[in-house]
Amino acid sequence: MMFKQEWLAWHCSYQIGGVTHFYAAPSSYDELIAVLQQCKAKGLHYFIFGLGSNVLFPDDLRTEQAFISLQRLAYWENKTTNWFVSSGVPMSMLAIAGLHYKLTDFELTYLLPGSLGAGIYMNAKYNQFQISDIIERVYYIDLDRDDLFIQSISVSACQYGYKKSIFQKHNWLILGADMKVIPSGDKDHELQMVLRRWLDLRDQSNLSTFYQFFAQEIQMLAERGKIIPETMKSIESYRNSKNHFTYPSSGSVFKNNYDVGTPIGALVEQLKLKGLTQGGAMISPHHGNIIINVNRASARDVEYLMHVIMNEIYTNFGFVPEPEVVQL
Repeated sequence: MMFKQEWLAWHCSYQIGGVTHFYAAPSSYDELIAVLQQCKAKGLHYFIFGLGSNVLFPDDLRTEQAFISLQRLAYWENKTTNWFVSSGVPMSMLAIAGLHYKLTDFELTYLLPGSLGAGIYMNAKYNQFQISDIIERVYYIDLDRDDLFIQSISVSACQYGYKKSIFQKHNWLILGADMKVIPSGDKDHELQMVLRRWLDLRDQSNLSTFYQFFAQEIQMLAERGKIIPETMKSIESYRNSKNHFTYPSSGSVFKNNYDVGTPIGALVEQLKLKGLTQGGAMISPHHGNIIINVNRASARDVEYLMHVIMNEIYTNFGFVPEPEVVQL
C-alpha cells in the first residue's frame, strides 16, 4: 500500500482540508499494518480516521504528517455466536442490517453519520441510545507496541460514559467489534450486497451523498414490503427538519454539559448567535450547535465561530463548552 497525494476535503463531512502527500486507505488489516510500518520507517506522524464526520482538517498541512482513512476497512462477518463488524462500516449500516434480520436494537443508528470505529471511540449517542448498548467486545491494536498485534476488550471494561471511553485514554486503534446479536444466515447475501454498494460509492464522506444512499436503501426495502419502523421515520424527519444534510458540517460541534442542564444548541439560541457568519462558515440557523460550510469555508472560519460560541457561553453562563469535533 503506497501513499498518494490527496485533498483531505474529499474525505470529511465538512468538505474542508488541504492537500496531503501522504494519504492511504487500506482495505485489510495486513495493508493497515503495512501502512503503519511505512509511517514508522519514514518517520511520519499519522492521523487515523474513518469517514471524517467528526473532524476538522487544517487548511495547511505539515509535510511530515500522514493521513490514514479506514473507510475501505469495511466488512461484516456472521460468526457462530455473534456478528463481527469492522471499524470502517458506517454506523447507519447497522440499522439496515436490523431491518434485514428483524432486529429492533439497531434502529437508532439510522442516519448517524460516521463509521463504527469512531462511534465506539466516542460512544456515539442519539437520544438515550449509545453505541455501547449494542456491542459486546472491541478489537484493537495498541499503537505504542512494536508488534502491532490484535487484542480485544469486553464492553464492560471500556469505561463508557457520555461520549467517553477507555479508547480516549490510550493510543489504541479500534479495528471493529462483536455485536450483541444471535446471527442468522438467511439474509447474509443481501447484507453483503448493501455493503458492496456502499464501497462502490464515490464521495462517501459527503453528507448529501450519505443521506441519499441510506434513504434509497430504506426506500428499496419498503418497496419490497418491509415495514419501516416509526423510530427510523422520526429520525429522518427530525434530521431533515434541522437541515442536517443540506450543508457540509460535522454535526454537533460541542458536547452538551449535563451539569448545566440545557443543551449547547439552546444556549447558542438564547445568545442569538444562530445565523452568525465568518467567511464561508455559519452557525446554523436551524441548530445552534452546528456550524455549517455554506460557501467554501476554511478551517479558520469554523474555528473563529467556535471561539465566539465558547467565549459567549463562558461570559454568560460561566463555563467553556468542550469541543466534540476533532481539530488538528
